[in-house]
Amino acid sequence: MMRNRIFMKKIILLGVVALAFLSPVFSQIAGISTERLTRLDDFVLSEVAKGNIPGAVTLIIKDGQLVQHKALGFKDAVAKLPMEKDDLFYIQSMTKPIITVAFMMLYEEGKFLLSDPVSKYIPEFKKVRVIKNREDGISGETDSLQSEMTISQLLSHTSGLTHGLGADKFEKEFMANYFFKLYPDIQGRVSKISSFPLYGQPGKQWRYSAGPDILSALIEKFSGLSTDEFLRTRVFKPLNMNQTFYNVPDADLNKIVKVHTKGEKISLSANQPPKQGVKLWSGVNALYSSAKDYSNFCQMLLNGGSFNGKQLLSRKTIELMTANHSADMFIRPGEGFGYGFAVVTDLAATRFPGSEGLFYWEGAYNTHFFIDPKEKLIAILMTQEANFSWEYHGRLRQLVYQAFMD
Repeated sequence: MMRNRIFMKKIILLGVVALAFLSPVFSQIAGISTERLTRLDDFVLSEVAKGNIPGAVTLIIKDGQLVQHKALGFKDAVAKLPMEKDDLFYIQSMTKPIITVAFMMLYEEGKFLLSDPVSKYIPEFKKVRVIKNREDGISGETDSLQSEMTISQLLSHTSGLTHGLGADKFEKEFMANYFFKLYPDIQGRVSKISSFPLYGQPGKQWRYSAGPDILSALIEKFSGLSTDEFLRTRVFKPLNMNQTFYNVPDADLNKIVKVHTKGEKISLSANQPPKQGVKLWSGVNALYSSAKDYSNFCQMLLNGGSFNGKQLLSRKTIELMTANHSADMFIRPGEGFGYGFAVVTDLAATRFPGSEGLFYWEGAYNTHFFIDPKEKLIAILMTQEANFSWEYHGRLRQLVYQAFMD
């Protein structure tokens, strides 16, 4: 009887050992499968093979752990220069969240109230008017303001300003006469924007706008520093963002990813962003950054305003910034817009995985990021292709969340 028991135990033990050898070993970091995450790599490589993008850098952090940081494809698809993880991207509108954070740091110092009219600090906005018919262009007949634009509306893109991205005559003329003119500095450009009619009445619609340029001008007014100096000393230095700048140092010029355009085959865009000599500190765009640098910025937001023991913002301020300040006026279902970020308010309506409270934004050359506070998750995908596609944000969400194992 004893021999039979010993024999059975040996059989069971051998079975367990055999199963251990036969069972697949799934590598995972912070509950994310590194094997399943290769589907994100496959998507990027397929887009490179199709000639849709030159390459990309992806970076994923969960629970403070680096899950993935990869460079795939090329920084210059024509010269076949391979992409590297520390390469620099012209992040376009991903500048706006950085400017918003800097501006809200001054809010915490008591420099202004969010309910203040913009004209309190820039008097030219007192007399601004609203276009009646957008097909008449910027010189068309106008209406008076029903109420003045507020700083809160500037932050949430509900101020009545526009960005010039639409197809009507007003938008086209705004773009040509605002963004394609030379100005000595950000103060001069903001003085120009106050001379245009508004797209709509303040507070009556969500319209993506050049409002962050006004935030940049106000940063200079409230701080006594140029926006460039404020960002360098008050934001980038404490966040160890050593590769984020308006003007790229000589030593880093070889890290710049060229802007590409897809067509019959992918090619370099005729107009490359300025690398040096920039003196206008735009709040709308114009910063270069790396995926790693931008992840430090995201980690600070996810940490409730702190990074490496340095507190840039209060947790309560970030909660305010990531609340919905646009009611039901935002353009994407299940989402609203806070101060500097789009925010998921109804997950089911978005038709993408994630969490309510997730916030994100993107840049015109297809740089994308999102932060999911509930999952303590940061995801970044950066490429440089001039035909913006929101699909890359959706794919990033789809292919990161499918890799969850917990």
